[in-house]
Amino acid sequence: MAKKTLTGNLRKIPSVDAVLKWPEIKKYLASIEHRHIATLVRTSVAVIRKELLTGKTFTTKALKQRIIHDIDELLSPYFCYAINATGIILHTGLGRAPFSKGIADVIYTVSKGFSRLQIDNHGRRADRYAKINRLLQVITGAEAGFIVNNNAAATLLALNTLAKGREVIVSRGQLVEIGGAYRMPEIMETSGAIMREVGTTNRTHLEDYEKAIGQNTAALMRVHQSNFRIIGFTKQVPLSELIQLGKRHNIPVIDDLGSGAFIDFSKYGLPKEPTVQESIQAGADVACFSGDKLIGGPQCGIIVGVAKYIEQMKKNPLTRVMRCDKLTNASLEATLQLFLRKESTLLKEHGVFNALLKKPVDIKKHATKCAKLLKRYFKAKIAVTIEEDVSEIGGGSLSTEELPTYVIAIKPKTVSVQELATALRTCRIPVFGRVTENTYILDFRTVLENEETHIVEAFKQVLH
Repeated sequence: MAKKTLTGNLRKIPSVDAVLKWPEIKKYLASIEHRHIATLVRTSVAVIRKELLTGKTFTTKALKQRIIHDIDELLSPYFCYAINATGIILHTGLGRAPFSKGIADVIYTVSKGFSRLQIDNHGRRADRYAKINRLLQVITGAEAGFIVNNNAAATLLALNTLAKGREVIVSRGQLVEIGGAYRMPEIMETSGAIMREVGTTNRTHLEDYEKAIGQNTAALMRVHQSNFRIIGFTKQVPLSELIQLGKRHNIPVIDDLGSGAFIDFSKYGLPKEPTVQESIQAGADVACFSGDKLIGGPQCGIIVGVAKYIEQMKKNPLTRVMRCDKLTNASLEATLQLFLRKESTLLKEHGVFNALLKKPVDIKKHATKCAKLLKRYFKAKIAVTIEEDVSEIGGGSLSTEELPTYVIAIKPKTVSVQELATALRTCRIPVFGRVTENTYILDFRTVLENEETHIVEAFKQVLH
C-alpha cells in the first residue's frame, strides 16, 4: 500500500515543461533565458522527488515556493552592504576593514569605465606597482615594496623565492594557525622551503637559531603571534637580535607581521603591536603583512624590504598567479595616501582607527538614539535596554584586547531570539548582531554614523 502511495505521489510531480507554463514561473521568462529557468526547475523537481523517496509529502504549493525562492535567490546579490552590529571591528565574514572616507568614490571612479593601470604618460607599458612601491617606501622606510592578493600569498612567495629547496629556521612557538586553515608549516611545505623548527613552544633562545644554521640555511624567519598569546614562563628572540645573527651569517630575515600596523597603538592605550616601520628600521630583509586589517585597505598581501629581494619576488612566475587587479591597486593607493596625512587627521578619517578609538560616551549616545526609535515603534514586541559590554578587534589583531562599549540589548516578546537574528540577517540591508542566551545584542562600536535608520527599517521589515 505504501509503495502504491509513493508511486502515486511521484506521478503527481509535474514535468519541467508543465512547470514552465505556470504563470508564477512564466513571468521570469520575460527577462531570463529559458534554459536557465529550466535548469532551476529541473533541480527543484529532482529535490522534491528525492524528498518523496525519504518519506516526505509533496504539494504543488511547496514546489512553486521552492522554485520561486531559488530564482529570486540567484537574482539577488549576495555581496551587499550590511550593518555590522557585532562589535567585531575586523569581522572576516563582514569584509574585515571598513573602508575609510572617500575610498568607495575612488573605486567607483576607477570601475565606471577604462582606467590607467600599467601605462605611462608616453603610452608605453609601465609597472602597475610603481605608485604603490613609492608610497610604501615613504611610509615604511623600506627600499622597495609591492603587493599580492593576500598575506598568505605574500609569505608563500617570499619563502618560494628566497628558500625553495633549502631550510628556513623558525621558532616552534611561532608556528601559527589562523582562520581558513592557514598553517605556517603547510605554507612552508607548499612554498618548497624546508622548515627547521628550533626551541620549544614557550621558549626559544638565540643560540637555538645559531646552532641550527648550516650550509643549507636560506633564511631566518619571525612570525608574529597575531591571534594568540603565550604567557608565563616564555621567551622569544627579539627581532633585532635575530637580524644581527642573520647579518653575521649573511642570511636574510623574513618577518611575517600578520595584521601589520603603521601606527604604534600603545600611544592610545591599546596593547603594543609591532609596526612595519620598526621591522624595517631593525633591518628585516623582507616584511609582509595584510592590507585589509589594521592598514584598513582592500584584501592584499603587502611585501616590503631590501630592493634586490623584492625584485627577485616580482620576477617569480608565482607573482603573476597572485597579481592584484585595478580595484585593489586603486583602493590601496588611496588608503596608503591617508597615512601621509597628519596623524590627527588620519585617526578621524580612517575607518578602522575610528572604530578602535571611539569613546564609550559617544558610542552610548549613538546607541541611545537608536534605542529610542526602537522603543517608539516596537514597544509591544521587544524589550529594549542600553547596557555596558565589550567589543573585539577581530581579524587576528590585538587578539587579547577587549574594548569597552555600549550595546542595545533586545528581548523579543513575539518571536525567539534566534528567529529575530535570522530574520534581520535576511533583510534588504542585512543586520548582523550577536546572540547571548535569550538576548539579541546590537554593539554600536561598529555601527556607523546614520546606520541606525537602516536598523530601524530592518526591524520594521521583521516585526511589521
